[in-house]
Amino acid sequence: MRSLALLGAVLVLSACASPVPAPDPNQAWVELRSSGGTLLMADRLDGQRLSDGRYFQVPAGAHELLARFQFEVNSGGGLDGAYEPRQVTCEIRVRHDSFVAGQRYRLEARPLLMKAQAWLYDEQRNVLARGKVLRCGTF
Repeated sequence: MRSLALLGAVLVLSACASPVPAPDPNQAWVELRSSGGTLLMADRLDGQRLSDGRYFQVPAGAHELLARFQFEVNSGGGLDGAYEPRQVTCEIRVRHDSFVAGQRYRLEARPLLMKAQAWLYDEQRNVLARGKVLRCGTF
C-alpha cells in the first residue's frame, strides 16, 4: 500500500516538473479536474496508452477516454477504534461522439463512497457524457 502511495506521489511530482504543452488548435483539449486530496490521470485514448496523464488531446470526432481516479476512504474501526485510510483506484471510461477541434473540454471526477462519479463537460459546463466506472479497488 505504501508503494502505491509512493508511486502516486512520484507521478504527481514528475507531472509538475514539466510544463503542459500548448493545446494544438487542430485538436480538442480535455483537461482533468478532481477535488483536493484526489488524483485523476489520463490513461488511454482509444485503447492506446498515453505518455502524459495530465490531459487528453484528441482529433475531432468520436473517442473513448480511459482515466484512473485515486482517492482515500476511511475503513472501519478495529477493536481499538482506529481508522486506517485506504487508497481506492477506479478506472473510468468516457465516450463522446463529437469532439470539436479547437474546443476545450473538462473531465471531472469525485469519490462516491467506494466508487466514483465522472462527467465530461464542454466550455459552457454542459454535461456531454457521464463516465462509466469499470472497476474500483485497492490495486
